[in-house]
Amino acid sequence: MCRIVGAPRTLLPLLAALLQASVEASGEIALCKTGFPEDVYSAVLSQDVHEGQPLLNVKFSNCNGKRKVQYESSEPADFKVDEDGMVYAVRSFPLSSEHAKFLIYARDKDTQEKWQVAVKLSLKPTLPEDSLKESKEIEEIVFPRQLLKHNGHLQRQKRDWVIPPINLPENSRGPFPQELVRIRSDRDKNLSLRYSVTGPGADQPPTGIFIINPISGQLSVTKPLDRELIARFHLRAHAVDINGNQVENPIDIVINVIDMNDNRPEFLHQVWNGTVPEGSKPGTYVMTVTAIDDDDPNTLNGMLRYRILSQAPSTPSPNMFTINNETGDIITVAAGLDREKVQQYMLIIQATDTEGSPTYGLSNTATAVITVTDVNDNPPEFTAMSFYGEVPENRVDVIVANLTVTDKDQPHTQAWNALYRISGGDPTGRFAIQTDPNSNDGLVTVVKPIDFETNRMFVLTVAAENQVPLAKGIQHPPQSTATVSVTVIDVNENPYFAPNPKIIRQEEGLHAGTMLTTFTAQDPDRYMPQNIRYTKLSDPANWLKIDPVNGQITTIAVLDRESPNVKNNIYNATFLASDNGIPPMSGTGTLQIYLLDINDNAPQVLPQEAETCETPDPNSINITALDYDIDPNAGPFAFDLPLSPVAIKRNWTITRLNGDFAQLNLKIKFLEAGIYEVPIIITDSGNPPKSNISVLRVKVCQCDSNGDCTDVDRIVGAGLGTGAIIAILLCIIILLILVLMFVVWMKRRDKERQAKQLLIDPEDDVRDNILKYDEEGGGEEDQDYDLSQLQQPDTVEPDAIKPVGIRRLDERPIHAEPQYPVRSAAPHPGDIGDFINEGLKAADNDPTAPPYDSLLVFDYEGSGSTAGSLSSLNSSSSGGEQDYDYLNDWGPRFKKLADMYGGGDD
Repeated sequence: MCRIVGAPRTLLPLLAALLQASVEASGEIALCKTGFPEDVYSAVLSQDVHEGQPLLNVKFSNCNGKRKVQYESSEPADFKVDEDGMVYAVRSFPLSSEHAKFLIYARDKDTQEKWQVAVKLSLKPTLPEDSLKESKEIEEIVFPRQLLKHNGHLQRQKRDWVIPPINLPENSRGPFPQELVRIRSDRDKNLSLRYSVTGPGADQPPTGIFIINPISGQLSVTKPLDRELIARFHLRAHAVDINGNQVENPIDIVINVIDMNDNRPEFLHQVWNGTVPEGSKPGTYVMTVTAIDDDDPNTLNGMLRYRILSQAPSTPSPNMFTINNETGDIITVAAGLDREKVQQYMLIIQATDTEGSPTYGLSNTATAVITVTDVNDNPPEFTAMSFYGEVPENRVDVIVANLTVTDKDQPHTQAWNALYRISGGDPTGRFAIQTDPNSNDGLVTVVKPIDFETNRMFVLTVAAENQVPLAKGIQHPPQSTATVSVTVIDVNENPYFAPNPKIIRQEEGLHAGTMLTTFTAQDPDRYMPQNIRYTKLSDPANWLKIDPVNGQITTIAVLDRESPNVKNNIYNATFLASDNGIPPMSGTGTLQIYLLDINDNAPQVLPQEAETCETPDPNSINITALDYDIDPNAGPFAFDLPLSPVAIKRNWTITRLNGDFAQLNLKIKFLEAGIYEVPIIITDSGNPPKSNISVLRVKVCQCDSNGDCTDVDRIVGAGLGTGAIIAILLCIIILLILVLMFVVWMKRRDKERQAKQLLIDPEDDVRDNILKYDEEGGGEEDQDYDLSQLQQPDTVEPDAIKPVGIRRLDERPIHAEPQYPVRSAAPHPGDIGDFINEGLKAADNDPTAPPYDSLLVFDYEGSGSTAGSLSSLNSSSSGGEQDYDYLNDWGPRFKKLADMYGGGDD
């Protein structure tokens, strides 16, 4: 028969872990008497006192059950008593004689009646026998027996009780390994058995937490457990013989990790944000805060409670909000939320486990920020009861007044934004009010022109209200009203023609000087008498004139309906009317003259050129008439050939097809190829009719079988028109001019290239001819001049010493020496004129002299000359009084000098 050895009993290690101490209390039951049933409560502790350790429970007899009792300790710094009478340690301390005894008081909250009882604590001594006793008291788990049936098979007997799970507290302080249970088989008396355990925590991850003595079967835990990691372990115990043969069926062992309060509550957010409308009634939901605790939610360690620690600001009440201690819902409990006074509240929320116990619970805090949202509880109010503005007449989109309002609601919200409307004083809708989105001001704007002569002032009644209606219960009126006085300023307005445009009907062909009509303008300024003058602004054909005073329009040319300036029989002319106001204004008017047609245009043949064959068949020429007049002065037309010259009617015949078309054919059997001009008489249907002889140029050519002129015959027989001949001549003339200009330009360029080194424009060069001299003198420092060097420069550098064929361009060629006059070494100043004249004549007759105003080539002589620049030479003060006109008589060499010093224009 299968059985389990051992009776179930309370595990001492389990109780020690849960209570942290073994407490022994004694008491006797007495008759019901209000107060403590014992005079002294005693407790024996197995270890030192730890913070939060339950010590003992004191009982208070409340016979009628109506008393509300509050417990107090005589040593509140070390001990405290909960409402149920459980005594806890406030702090950790070693138990000594000074802590061995203290008093506990019970006070009636209503009557203030007071009772007391003494508590005595003692430390339980640790003896070797106790350890042995505890080891002997470790529970044994025995494998159930197996019985052999008649058929020879073993069958496990049903258990008469289920092995209860082992409860082991987390975070145990040891010592480790800590024995839990002993597993034993009743067959260990006859066999040598080995015990083992398997499963997570033993031989599976996390391994090594639980171990078993293979000989004695003692199951132990090796380290502290953490319920938040693994809350339950499932192990299986095995018993085998020394050969490894299974002697017992495995049994299941369940180890529950008992939760300890080792985790604080944690809020999901450190800062919570919520909103509540201002003016909300008490009980209005605001927001929900949530905290979580990793401890077991089914125990006190994971049961959270919420409360509000503080509120800032504390106006108008320090308790404007409350919180549901279980759900964390925050609601309002007081009225008076006003955004205009307090825009935001900050609450410190605390979450505490162990159902909010301030003594044993762990807590944490978070911040709840509650923003009071705005509702429309303040209507807009005008800052003044009356506003004023002015506007010039006939002006639109002009701001005439700026309406200002105040609103205590939150700016730039629908409860703050103002809407303006005109409730009176503007029956024609000439004004509108727009809201400035930044300042919330109302801008009174003119949307329709205002005439000063009609209305000089407007008094508008305006109202302002918010975009959303006022909240319920607000005592203020929903809108504010004010008046706006708008003064209209008179300005000089434009004269206007009436009617505009003005339409008149006249026959074409009116002679110059005919008065057509009077076109006058009106001045709308009744309170500004002014004069209006008229001028012509647009007259495309220059047919009209207008009297500047009375506006009479007279023709100055013949009106022609067929003019290109007439569109659809209508001629448009524009006139300007200007007043003499300040500032002067003007207006335009259009005169439309509808011209009636008269028969003033003779018809013309169309087309003006045609082709036909030398024989009458198979071709004929279809013609029509072109008449610039319109019905009834146009078609139908009559076509005929003139009597002279006689050859026309002899060679040609014309047949009228209808009122607009006729057909021209050869009358003879053959007409030589060529160009013929055939006059045709065309008469229109006007009254009186108008006739015209129009010439048709006919090209007679040889034709093929299809009736088309052949190419050669076409070229031979066809002549060039006048326009083509003129175009060809113009092209030839332009081409000749271009060729001539190119030849002239080429010759001029060659000439300039040859004379570039020797000749310059005498108008551009003011320098005299300079000859090359090897000796230049010492400048101002050398006052001894040898004029012979100037008279005969070749004496200084003979040509004989120069190489043959090498000569500068500005040097004269080798010829007979000219006879230049020789001046004495000390000439008289009066002889200088004669000397220059004689030298000039000799130079003019000298074939070896260089050309007039030639450009001479000089070598660079370097710097450092003691002579100054010629540009620094100044004429004497008396030079402006001299007459230099006589220099013009000395030849072209001195003409430029005479112009420079004689004051010539050049």
